[in-house]
Amino acid sequence: MGLSLLAQVGTANAQVELGATIFPAPAAAIATPVTITPTTLSVAAPSSEDKGLNLGSDVFGAQLFSGAFARSGPTQFNPDYLIATGDSLQVRLWGAFTYDAVLTVDPQGNIFLPHAGPVPVRGTRNADLQKLVDSSIRKVFRANVNSYASLAAAQPVRVFVGGSVRRPGLYNGTSMDSLLQYLDQAGGIDADRGSFLNVQVKRGSTVRGTHNLYDFLLDGRMPLQQLADGDVVFVQPRQSTVKVSGMASTPQRFEFTGPGITVAGLSRLAKPSSQATHVRIVRNTGAIRNVEYVPIADASNMTLGNGDEIEFTADKKPGTISVRVEGEHASAQEYVLPYGSRLGDLLKRIEFNERSDTTSVQLYRKSVKERQRQLLATSLHSLENSLLTARSGSNDEAVLRKQEADLTLQWVERAKRIEPLGQVLIAQARQRDDLLLENGDVLRVPVKDGLVLISGEVLFPTAVASSKDMGLSDYIARAGGYAQSADTSRIVIARSDGSFEQTSTDISSRSPDVRSGDQILVLPKVDEKNRQFWKEMVQIIYQVAVTAKIALGL
Repeated sequence: MGLSLLAQVGTANAQVELGATIFPAPAAAIATPVTITPTTLSVAAPSSEDKGLNLGSDVFGAQLFSGAFARSGPTQFNPDYLIATGDSLQVRLWGAFTYDAVLTVDPQGNIFLPHAGPVPVRGTRNADLQKLVDSSIRKVFRANVNSYASLAAAQPVRVFVGGSVRRPGLYNGTSMDSLLQYLDQAGGIDADRGSFLNVQVKRGSTVRGTHNLYDFLLDGRMPLQQLADGDVVFVQPRQSTVKVSGMASTPQRFEFTGPGITVAGLSRLAKPSSQATHVRIVRNTGAIRNVEYVPIADASNMTLGNGDEIEFTADKKPGTISVRVEGEHASAQEYVLPYGSRLGDLLKRIEFNERSDTTSVQLYRKSVKERQRQLLATSLHSLENSLLTARSGSNDEAVLRKQEADLTLQWVERAKRIEPLGQVLIAQARQRDDLLLENGDVLRVPVKDGLVLISGEVLFPTAVASSKDMGLSDYIARAGGYAQSADTSRIVIARSDGSFEQTSTDISSRSPDVRSGDQILVLPKVDEKNRQFWKEMVQIIYQVAVTAKIALGL
């Protein structure tokens, strides 16, 4: 144990009381400083495998043991800590008598102070240590000597950790460390076997304390119990459990004592969402598996047994929906309609003006957008599989395929970031007004701006004023003509009403009319000779053009 000692008796007016006779303090006395190397503790490092199992477990409390407790840190002051044999105490005296030393509590539970002799400190609360030392000094030095005493270091101990833990064994620490530190060194409680509600501390055959770790997890109450060398931290087998899922703040597996737990009691642990209205209970007790579905208000007193499962759900009937109207109109931007309203009901409320293109009204829907995203992801996944599983007949062909695959995979990553529009084509529908609206729909009224947008594989993507005298080739010429990578046989015209038309500039093909508000998309060319998977890529390029109005080049 480290010991640094400097004692000096001054010539001031200190008085030392020995028996019934009072003598003046000695003139001077100097002790030679002594230093020895302090004892170091080797704390077991948590296993990365144990940490992964704990963090990935669905058992409530398993994430507690991720190595944070096992990592050593500065000793914290615990006022209720009881001084034990082997503890180091810092004692300082100043004034007429000077003394500074780190003293170790001996096997008899004492420390030895100059002139005061042995002072029994074992079993004293840490908060009462200063008072005890001061009273001992006052029995000898009645005036002009002040004292200061504090716990410098707790006794190093070795504690057994056993029961349902991942790595039972003997672990190092101090008598001031919490049992959570020893459990963390042992890899934590085995989530499949151990109990978080019944962790015992044993000394010999005596159980000195039983701790419920839910008190710390839910209320922040740390299980403080002073450990001694040779104590045993024992984790009892797991008791009954219920699995929670669905709309809850803590959808995990909870442990409980006794034959059952009520839904109300479990709700205090899982904390269901305020939006949850019903519970689905799966009874796994016995040979028959039963399912119950009841409102939360009616399920409070229902009892859950070991192995049951409960899911918190929201069973709400839609009352109203919100639809946003954007674009060229003179009415409100947001409409709240009864559930089941149709497009015709909304169109009657919109105030159009002379610039509104009522024949090309566009509808964008979240559910359609998600479907388009899934379809695009499926096509890209299929292309990736074709690239990665293709076979080569020679080394030269293998090198060529690898180069092509690398370039194509880069293009696939770009395509994955494309965001579909989710547009529903309604302008040409005969029963357009009967279409049911959904919550979150966006209705866009185009403006009659008299412009045609040209983009894709052209030299200068731009917008050109619409003219009845201009055809498809004229508009492309206004954009600088085709780029070198353009496919002149595959041109898409995106109409302002959401429809698409594929054409080309070949002499043999009929050139469609280009109207105001249209968008001309010139798609990129895919080299069929060098690209092994050009058919799939051509399909995806066209799919991106239709769903996002983007000509994605290679």
